[in-house]
Amino acid sequence: MITVFGIRQCDTCRKALKWLEARGVAHQFHDLRADGLTREQLRHWQGSPFAAQLVNKRSTSWRGLTDQQRSASGAELEALLLATPTLIKRPLFVQGETLLAVGFKPQELADLLAVTA
Repeated sequence: MITVFGIRQCDTCRKALKWLEARGVAHQFHDLRADGLTREQLRHWQGSPFAAQLVNKRSTSWRGLTDQQRSASGAELEALLLATPTLIKRPLFVQGETLLAVGFKPQELADLLAVTA
């Protein structure tokens, strides 16, 4: 089963969920804002090939950060992402412990899940 991490009000997350439903892909939704995120989950994702894509530098939350916050790394970045989950690029597609994809790109997701786009 795929777990989709996102924010319920996010249009892209809603599109992704509808896309998965239309293709019969078993999934569950985890709202980063309402359900939170554990430090362990975040650390696991930061160790994935998608680590550089985790921060959404196009978000309103990112634009509201100070220059010092924008240049954060390591533990400072981790604390910032845990405190402000809207900084995380979404949706995130996770299967078990494996981060499969960051962001919703229908064709890439279809190829990954072996379904039609």
